[in-house]
Amino acid sequence: MDPMDAWPESVIFGFIPSERGEELVNDIQPFMDYMTAELGVEFEGRVTADYNGLVVAMGTGQADFGAFGPFGYVQAKDQFPDIEVMIQSIRFGSDLYHGQWFTNDPSICESDPVVGAIENVDGTPTILDPTEVKALQVGWTFGDAGLEPEFLDDGTAVDPGLACNASLESVRGKKIAFTSATSTSGAVFPQLQLLNLGIDIENDLEYSYLESHDNAVAAVYNGDFDIGLSFDDARRNLRRDNPDVGSKVFVFNITDDIPNDVVAVRGELPQDFKDAVFNAIEKFLETEEGEAIFDEIYGWTDIRRASESDFDVVREAAEKLGVTND
Repeated sequence: MDPMDAWPESVIFGFIPSERGEELVNDIQPFMDYMTAELGVEFEGRVTADYNGLVVAMGTGQADFGAFGPFGYVQAKDQFPDIEVMIQSIRFGSDLYHGQWFTNDPSICESDPVVGAIENVDGTPTILDPTEVKALQVGWTFGDAGLEPEFLDDGTAVDPGLACNASLESVRGKKIAFTSATSTSGAVFPQLQLLNLGIDIENDLEYSYLESHDNAVAAVYNGDFDIGLSFDDARRNLRRDNPDVGSKVFVFNITDDIPNDVVAVRGELPQDFKDAVFNAIEKFLETEEGEAIFDEIYGWTDIRRASESDFDVVREAAEKLGVTND
């Protein structure tokens, strides 16, 4: 019997809305078309309303693969142990990222915002040159000679991102835009920082969950919220329509290191099929089209095999914060 005879005829690949849902649907379709052509199995992409929707879809067999943030995966695994982590994403050589705190209010800064980015140096958030940090910053792109200032197709310059240092104590009394309650970078790790400082999100600030990283950046850009949270650097997702986003929305703090987002899979799928999917995605990322598509949807530049132990730090954070599956 040909092992491929055991492969499914079609699969559903679930995504969460890191950007506006309608845009994400359009962005992922070429990826799904590639996977279908490469493996001879029909791939359908579906964008769920939120992390919890993808968790349920994976656990009930309504999705076969799912692109999760770290806590979303931990939540899925705890509820449905048969789900397996398959792919660990890499961005510019790093399998770690942060949640970033950003604002439109320079008065919270300890000094004037400057062109730069924040990285943890010996455990302390420190402003560095934007070309010296792991995450690709707004206003920069990769050219033939490496990192260079970015210009849009019409020649418009994208403002380089600004950064300043500010204590998280400055968020007291502010209006905060989190992404979703189960977003690792957009809620779980930032809220743990506040808890450790004795800041009560229910009593010491006003907040809302806006469901996507793009929405959080847009809310601060538009002045609807004072402060927002996202992965670093989600400002890039708005640069085409708002090339001044990097100068109007500036980063002032970051979380501890977080393992990058993942692709999880239903464990009962044939192992050779799971291996073929990994290899196809890795191959797709090596193409210009694949690199461009993943830059738009998740900022991935490479992948590696994931390990369950990578997510112990996420489980510990969730336990400290009291985040449950209920």
